[in-house]
Amino acid sequence: MNPPIVIAEIGCNHRGELTTAEKMVRVAADFCGVDVVKFQKRNPPESLTPEQYAAPHPVPENAYGKTYGEHRMALEFGLDEHRRLKELCEAQGVIYSSSVWDMTSARQIASLQPMMIKVPSACNMHLAMLGYLCDEFGGEIHISLGMTTREEEDLIVAFLQSRSRLQDVVLYHCISGYPVRFEDLSLLEIQRLRTTYGSQVKGIGFSGHHLGIAADIAAMTLGAGWIERHFTLDRTWKGTDHAASLEPDGLRKLVRDTRHVSIALQYKAAEILDVEVPQRRKLKWMSSTHTR
Repeated sequence: MNPPIVIAEIGCNHRGELTTAEKMVRVAADFCGVDVVKFQKRNPPESLTPEQYAAPHPVPENAYGKTYGEHRMALEFGLDEHRRLKELCEAQGVIYSSSVWDMTSARQIASLQPMMIKVPSACNMHLAMLGYLCDEFGGEIHISLGMTTREEEDLIVAFLQSRSRLQDVVLYHCISGYPVRFEDLSLLEIQRLRTTYGSQVKGIGFSGHHLGIAADIAAMTLGAGWIERHFTLDRTWKGTDHAASLEPDGLRKLVRDTRHVSIALQYKAAEILDVEVPQRRKLKWMSSTHTR
């Protein structure tokens, strides 16, 4: 089995600080050894209703502004900053990506021509945005399926098929909670997605918001070819995503363990492996040389 592609979802865990975001890219690439570093791009006046923009943050201690809109604006990077982060990712030998939450963000990130763009669970029914990406973006389209019904899944896949883009699509099993309890992870949904859509799309992934890394190993053995985890430098930082994120050592271990397990997931290359030969000669009970 090929090892899964591991995605460090920095998202907005950089706290709106470009220097912190750059440090996180370097740590994810050099220390953790991930394949992809992903951010988020939103235009809050467009992605939020006026009521949502003006409302207070639902968890005040995590707020970076007086209203939810101001909070979201404080965590946003402009297109020039995303371009700088993409260049840094490339210099560090990792792939840059970003989620997009609205048409403006989709246009801006597509203009950078990344290898992949992510559509988050909250926006996977934004068909105008999906249509734009299908028509104007030539890279991979990754889509999370958190808080999505089976009927909506079918509609999304049919829409992408109508645009002849399924061969570029990766569908992610995702449970939209922060953090998600193990009993809610529903990992066998990965098998269902593979059975239902696996022959039509580029691949199936797993976007996890849980604790630890055991579930990611299981997701890989169930066929997830992409593993996405939120990443932070400090889980005690202010913000709603940090508690469901991995710190550097946890992400490093996830990369290490998925690569080790991928090597182990194979049949024996011979009935007796070379490593077994000395032990067989020493220990094996053979009827031709032993009597009871």
